[in-house]
Amino acid sequence: MTFKKTLRRAAVATALAMGMVGAVHAAEKVNIGFTGPLSGGAALYGENTLEGLRMAAEEINSNGGIDVDGTNYEINIVSLDDMYSPSRAAVNGKRLVQQSNTPVVFTPHSGGTFALQAFNERDGFLIMSYTSIPSVTEKGNELTVKIPPNFTDYVKPFTKLTMDRFGNKLGVANATHDYAKYWTKAFVPGWEAAGGEVVASNPMDYNKSADFYTGVSKVLSANPDVLFVGGASEPTGLVVRQARELGFKGGFVVMDQAKIDEVANVAGGLEVVEGAVGVTPLVYSDNPGAAEFVKLYKKDHDGVPTSETAYNYFAMFLVARAMEEAGTVEDAKAIRAAIPQALSAVSTNHNPYEVKNITDSGNLAVDVEIAEVVDGKVELRKVSEIGAE
Repeated sequence: MTFKKTLRRAAVATALAMGMVGAVHAAEKVNIGFTGPLSGGAALYGENTLEGLRMAAEEINSNGGIDVDGTNYEINIVSLDDMYSPSRAAVNGKRLVQQSNTPVVFTPHSGGTFALQAFNERDGFLIMSYTSIPSVTEKGNELTVKIPPNFTDYVKPFTKLTMDRFGNKLGVANATHDYAKYWTKAFVPGWEAAGGEVVASNPMDYNKSADFYTGVSKVLSANPDVLFVGGASEPTGLVVRQARELGFKGGFVVMDQAKIDEVANVAGGLEVVEGAVGVTPLVYSDNPGAAEFVKLYKKDHDGVPTSETAYNYFAMFLVARAMEEAGTVEDAKAIRAAIPQALSAVSTNHNPYEVKNITDSGNLAVDVEIAEVVDGKVELRKVSEIGAE
């Protein structure tokens, strides 16, 4: 977040405190919870997800809030830092529901989602989960919505693109947290099924270290053609940069938690991440809603928005519209049941990824695009074009 953004928010808060915005005082408030990493190595990732919620809440509130059964409500985001810890996320979830009466809690990691799922149906709150692990919605939890696509949708196309271009020897140098373990468990068998070989595996704690030379050297000693990397974007960028500094010339499979544009910023530019495949940076998307969101984001921020920010911006609008459709800001079951209707009520400029459907189990459905860095530029690929379905 930029300094000017901070100042603007401070000015709004001051105005509210001084009673300068009368209309705001006339509105009721509905608290929306967030638990995610706001400190430590994944802090940027957590802040990006939270910023999407803030942006949506500010826009909704500035346009009169939401109208729920004849009552106007402002959205108030209540955020707590869980430092990427599932146990902290569970504690935060209890606090958010019991102390702040949040009918909805957003979390941007699988560990946090699973921790909250232990009691959310009993305690009556909806989990909006920013994780791409399929099992989040395979557990049958009726009060969970998974926001991004399943990460398993990427395994075959990522494998084909990098294996065809660089070779079949893979070195695993990704993170050690739960989400990375799920990715590894799916990606390694997929690589081997395509005729590849895993020549080295040395996952590293991306959340605690900034010096990956020793771990990366261990993987590179096996002469891999492709490195499988990923965690939060900043440490992933360091791993990529240090791999290049150690002489690695091959390609990168970048786990979807890391974003190629952010990785490139840390690594030293797109030329450094040549041959990388990953999720499509929003700024390169040609969706009408994506262009509108990028424009909105740049008004108050430096740089470009990430998919975490955009998806959570959309998801906050989706929850707001679902509350309007359901006629309640308290009944989580009714809010969840209203989401299919609410999808059609979210305007194009609030839906950067053109999400159109939700499955009965709670998966939001979107066409998946893949980004590949070729000759220092990002090229977009659709799964159907790659021939790896």
